[in-house]
Amino acid sequence: MNKPRYSKKDAELFLIKNKISTLKDLKKAVGTKVDMTVFRILKSLSSRSSYSHGGRFYTLNSIAEFDDNGLWCHLSVCFSRYGNLLSTLEHFVTKSEGGYFATDLERLLHVEVRSPLLRLFKKGRIGREKISGAYLYCSPVPEIRKKQLLSHQIQSAAPTDFSDEIKAAIILFVSMLDEQQRRLFAGLEALKLGHGGDLQIAEFLGLHPQTVAKGRRALQERDVQFDRIRVVGAGRKQVEKKPRR
Repeated sequence: MNKPRYSKKDAELFLIKNKISTLKDLKKAVGTKVDMTVFRILKSLSSRSSYSHGGRFYTLNSIAEFDDNGLWCHLSVCFSRYGNLLSTLEHFVTKSEGGYFATDLERLLHVEVRSPLLRLFKKGRIGREKISGAYLYCSPVPEIRKKQLLSHQIQSAAPTDFSDEIKAAIILFVSMLDEQQRRLFAGLEALKLGHGGDLQIAEFLGLHPQTVAKGRRALQERDVQFDRIRVVGAGRKQVEKKPRR
């Protein structure tokens, strides 16, 4: 008895008409009860599964209309140019300029991401840093992660009237100061901003708000240690040049 031959044309036409479909509906369209039969057909048609809805939906690459982020949603079912949910999250996190918080990724992808992010982190495929009580997900490569954290500081900096170049220059400058100088500089900038300045500058420079407040109070109370600051006449005396004879 000859085995029935299932036409991939039926599956292709069904997907072109409906744009997306579940495995169950595709089996009906092809006329088979065997999952592997449809999987072979989908592979030959260059298809992809959704990253939402547990990957239960399928479409053709030629049908998906990916946006600038490489995403496409149809009837609330979402597909990614980068594959399933884990691969998509890994791509966005590792390739981002300043990392992502889980809430940002959920707004972007329209799915819950906290559990898969934790899975990626435990597998070492992404890194994370705790900022203001929330995890910023970033590259697992330390050098890249440092750049992402710096970029995040610049992007989220409070003084909105500064350009990114000026913000980057300020952060670089502060990184070269010693502990007291950094605290005093932060306190000075907080004084300029007035109410709420401590928290804004702390977020901008990546410092603890109490550190900024301590620097601000030190300036207001003139409580500054000058033991490391050279006063006039201090230091090594210049050698007097003897007149030539």
